[in-house]
Amino acid sequence: MFRLPEAWVWDFWLVDDGSDYHLFFLYASRALKDPHARHYRASIGHAVSSDLVHWERVVDALVRSDAPAFDELATWTGSVVRHPDGRWFMFYTGARLNEHGANVQSIGYAVSSDLYTWDKAPGPVLEADGRWYEKWAPPPEGNWHDEAFRDPWVVADPDGDGWHMLITARSAVGPAHDPSDRVDRGIVGHAWSADLENWELREPLSEPGAGFGQLEVFQTHVVEGKQVLLFNCAVGDMPEAARAAGITGGVWIAPAESVLGPYDLAGAQEIDDPSLYVGKFIDDRETGETKFLAFRNETGGQFIGEVTDPCTVTWRAGRMSFATG
Repeated sequence: MFRLPEAWVWDFWLVDDGSDYHLFFLYASRALKDPHARHYRASIGHAVSSDLVHWERVVDALVRSDAPAFDELATWTGSVVRHPDGRWFMFYTGARLNEHGANVQSIGYAVSSDLYTWDKAPGPVLEADGRWYEKWAPPPEGNWHDEAFRDPWVVADPDGDGWHMLITARSAVGPAHDPSDRVDRGIVGHAWSADLENWELREPLSEPGAGFGQLEVFQTHVVEGKQVLLFNCAVGDMPEAARAAGITGGVWIAPAESVLGPYDLAGAQEIDDPSLYVGKFIDDRETGETKFLAFRNETGGQFIGEVTDPCTVTWRAGRMSFATG
């Protein structure tokens, strides 16, 4: 378990450098008292482990920039990949407030030679484009509380054609004033790059209407030969019918034909523990087993804010099973 006595820990991403596992995580001081306030105070911390259980915290990775900047409010969730030349690229979300006080998100990156010291590139390198992705608008035109464009998950093209980025976003199309619209527009945003530095925004990889107001913090992974898309959506961002049916929300795993889809969002499985959020897979280099970690969200109405120990993932009778120990 990774817990900080002085700070809440929530969204995180993992990197295996071949020798150690690296945990990059969002954190904010418990002195804020209100855990909901953590989002506007988030920095990106860093810890290292040899076994995914015992973690040593090291120097922080990133903090927000001085204004004016796309990340002047906070640095949010991202991912790390290694360029063929040996450099590590961390893609992350920058948050700022616009003149109306609405949260606007965009994506930047930082570069490191050793995973410990990071240098930000000028940003942002990607932001929402109204041709495909919802831009924030004030009431009555607006449909959502923020401009969702975050959580970059970067993965190499399976055929060697550059790199792809999956992005938490909302569709630009949908019924403008339908109260149920908030649960209809969550989509898988998409961008492509040849070199990790220059990015081309593309059409989304999924359609609105899947029943998710937002699909947060993606990860693509192969578990025992089966490609899946992991994402997260709390029950509060789902339709009333879902709550009536007993759906609890949280971490979701959808079957996928490839890293670029199509994704069977209608067939997505929610994991059994609704107190967990932002799950992540990582392959144990010693055993080859796929491990799963998540952060502890709310229990009994209280936010916990710590990362679980890993559990082993397998398929049983067509469903994903999570075994501790």
